[in-house]
Amino acid sequence: MKYSIAYILLLTVLHMSCTFVYGQTAPTYTGPIAKPIDGYGQDGVYTVATISFPSPAYKGKNVEVFYPRESIGPRPVIFYSHPFGGEQSAYNIGLFNFIAKKGYVVVFAPYATFGVSIEQRYNTLWQSFKTAVSLYPKLIDTTKVGFMGHSFGGGASFALAYKGFVEEGWGANGRFIFVQAPWYAYQITQQQLQSFPANTRLIAQVYDDDITNDHRIAIDMFKSIRIPDTEKDFILVKKTVVDNYTYTAEHNLPNTRSAYDAYDYYVVYRLLDALIDYSFNGNTNAKEVALGNGAASQVTLPGGLTPLIVTDTPVAAYAQSKYRFPCNKQWNPRANYCGDDAPATGRLRDRLGRWRSQ
Repeated sequence: MKYSIAYILLLTVLHMSCTFVYGQTAPTYTGPIAKPIDGYGQDGVYTVATISFPSPAYKGKNVEVFYPRESIGPRPVIFYSHPFGGEQSAYNIGLFNFIAKKGYVVVFAPYATFGVSIEQRYNTLWQSFKTAVSLYPKLIDTTKVGFMGHSFGGGASFALAYKGFVEEGWGANGRFIFVQAPWYAYQITQQQLQSFPANTRLIAQVYDDDITNDHRIAIDMFKSIRIPDTEKDFILVKKTVVDNYTYTAEHNLPNTRSAYDAYDYYVVYRLLDALIDYSFNGNTNAKEVALGNGAASQVTLPGGLTPLIVTDTPVAAYAQSKYRFPCNKQWNPRANYCGDDAPATGRLRDRLGRWRSQ
């Protein structure tokens, strides 16, 4: 597929906004609010181990598999799709370590930033995930599967999850999708979005100060996918300032470049931890934290952090002109599903008055 110069320039902007410093293996936790010491979001007890293999579609790069060293037998797996430019796992190593410490496997698959098409990037991700499954059947349990992704990887997660859940039959005993600030979603039709298995769960998370990806992209996918409202939540994160420290709610949340702090744990890891427990183990207490539709245990954050805003009927608050990648651009294959533009006033609101912050 050929792309215009303007499109390439836009991808360059996205690359600049999602490029991270590499080489960090143990990020330093910062900020005035400590990590959770109990409940969902607390660190697990396992030792993190890693193995890698040559990428089947990206020459010179390795696919990394993070797993709990002490575990015996196959473990549930999360397939992670990184943002544009985040080709090395160090940019979000805190997340991958957290997953493995909790007793699960996570597969990180790099794809090329430049010089390839979107279709090639999707293929690289998919072939990497498939190869990991074939190489490590004693490590990966494909009956309990999650797909997680940020930005470009968030948009890609829907098509990848469809391949895994529907075409491969993965996740018979538990399935979920967790996307963050997703970019445009390719290789997924409206009919396919209506055909996900009944046991699929979804969290779609966006950030109030994001100027990169239009929230309508996430809203479209959230509304279009056929998952009962009880099994999915749309979550808005706002920034907080505590003791002169800013917990940002920008496009690059979470990562280990600008910060590794309470937002990583309480906004992302905690919800993921609960979503995994509910999806894979059927724990109803976990559901209230992950998919509580605004329950206090879901939205309340410690230390004066701004509560999460949760809804099943999201509406965009800002004009598409706010974003570098508005929903209605020609490069979005789902531009017809963007809905009406909203005035650039106020915060994200729910037309039916169903926003809940406590």
